Amino acid sequence: MLLTACAPLVVAAPAQVPAPTQPLHMAHFDLAQPVNPSTAETSTPFQPDPATATPTDTPAPPTVTPTAIAAPTDTQAPTEQASNPTAEPTTTVQASSGRTHYTFYMSLDYAGRQVAVNETITYTNTTGQALNDIVMAVEPNLWNNCFTLVSLSQDNSEATTYDLSGQRLTLRLGEPLAPGGVANLALGYAMNLPQKDPTGRFGYTAAQVNLTDWFPFIVPYSGGWVLHDTWPFGETMTYDSADYDVNLKVSDPDVIVAASAPAEVNGDVTHYHLDAARTFALSASDRFKVDESAVGSIKIRSYYFAGDGDASQAVVWMATQSLALYQAKFAAYPYQSLSIVETSLADGQEFDGLVFLSSAFYSSYNGSARSNLVTIGTHEIAHQWWFGLVGDDQAMEPWLDEALAVYSERIFYEYNYPNYGDWWWNFRVNYFGPTGYVDSSVYSFLTFRGYVDAVYLNGANFLDDLRTRIGDEAFFAFLKDYAAQFSYRRATTADFFAVLRQHTSRDFSDIVNTYFQGSY
Repeated sequence: MLLTACAPLVVAAPAQVPAPTQPLHMAHFDLAQPVNPSTAETSTPFQPDPATATPTDTPAPPTVTPTAIAAPTDTQAPTEQASNPTAEPTTTVQASSGRTHYTFYMSLDYAGRQVAVNETITYTNTTGQALNDIVMAVEPNLWNNCFTLVSLSQDNSEATTYDLSGQRLTLRLGEPLAPGGVANLALGYAMNLPQKDPTGRFGYTAAQVNLTDWFPFIVPYSGGWVLHDTWPFGETMTYDSADYDVNLKVSDPDVIVAASAPAEVNGDVTHYHLDAARTFALSASDRFKVDESAVGSIKIRSYYFAGDGDASQAVVWMATQSLALYQAKFAAYPYQSLSIVETSLADGQEFDGLVFLSSAFYSSYNGSARSNLVTIGTHEIAHQWWFGLVGDDQAMEPWLDEALAVYSERIFYEYNYPNYGDWWWNFRVNYFGPTGYVDSSVYSFLTFRGYVDAVYLNGANFLDDLRTRIGDEAFFAFLKDYAAQFSYRRATTADFFAVLRQHTSRDFSDIVNTYFQGSY
């Protein structure tokens, strides 16, 4: 295994981003002369050809289940981390904020593609009402013969009344959990990882193992437990912010692990700590090469495969510029590190502190910022603010993170490549002639193209028209305030417009009526 890394490039987050070399606002440009995105990339910028993905032709894993590492009994309990999520990593117990706390002791049999986990959950009832049950999402149970629940207990007593059906695990409580009450849950389970679909996220390939939405987690409660049905495209999970301590043992010492948080190695066990995040993702490979950079104290790592070194260097540059810019324009970066991971995927996918980018973006990288690698890369990084920091219901109101992430691409190009504005609009938006209501749910569409056109691309059109109407000063002041008011919370469309109206007296009702089906 050859690990390559460039010398760390430390980029300080600027107190104020310099003005671009041309006006901030640019029109949508002439639709009569669109740039054909297939000239340098694939037929659609958001869905590369799965045929270019990393092969997944390895045999099915054996059925032997590894033994999970046990929680240590002779070590001191972790101490609580400071409330600042960008502080240096330390171990922690349940945060005083009332956020749910997850602790994992897990082993990964990399060659056997199996995982065994002991998970504990400390849950505080912040709903304001007594709860008779607790609902958890268990996405790995959607794969045949993948997830095996070995044990489940509440407050050190075995739980006997629960139901696991599909991705829904319902634990019926012996006594109602009063407001402010705390429930301590413990689960033991094993996963026989599935072969990852070339366009999917979870599972194994010939080159790596991806663990995404891999653990049972308690879903939000908003008048009822929020767990939506799956859909062929788009994200349908909704998350509260939570705190995580992950203790991982990997069978193969040559395997490199990319994670949502920095690694703290303690013998053959690696500990990761992450505060105030929606989820925790991991990717492991015995083929990873690594490039590094930093923005201030935030470590950036690019995990890539042989032959993609030039593309990885472009990823590192894009990530440092994105973090510095978005911190200045939106809010402080909410995590301690950022991992960018190459994988076989349809396009890109965001998780807290970790994003995946398609291998097709790396293999087709043309040495230019006019590429999916840079465009979708900065999009997924923008999700660290619009998904991670500010959450939303991804199934019912996906525009709240997707439209803002697309428009963040626009902002990235303004400040870094101001002459590429017309290219970006045509490549990402105008070429597709997007139509449809921005505030549609994922269930409103039968095709991925229609969903992206309405929610992502028409969402970008809406934000640009809004910015033109209210002016740059009000627009960017609004974005900062919106991020501040809803940090570590879940926002709704109504919340978005409520904060917006605090920053402008301009009438934009006609714009809303053009792009939205609801009244806001």
